[in-house]
Amino acid sequence: MVCDKCEKKLSKVIVPDKWKEGASNTTETGGRKINENKLLSKKNRWSPLGTTKCIICKQQVHQNGKYCHTCAYSKGVCAMCGKQVLDTKYYKQSNV
Repeated sequence: MVCDKCEKKLSKVIVPDKWKEGASNTTETGGRKINENKLLSKKNRWSPLGTTKCIICKQQVHQNGKYCHTCAYSKGVCAMCGKQVLDTKYYKQSNV
């Protein structure tokens, strides 16, 4: 759960571009090399040993933020900036 301001900061999903003129995964524009190993050629790969951790439960956060999804929802705050988004006063929530 993120606020409207932080929704623009969300990272993109790792999927190839649609097949169209000027896409980065086509060979005509020079964006893609033939027989290229993507694991070796990509410099900034996603690392499973991320350094970003949740403030509350110390669980790894998958995007740049302060809280994991579970803690952000239970507290009613934005996962990225910590701003109050939802009033959870009358919610019946468990710790599990």
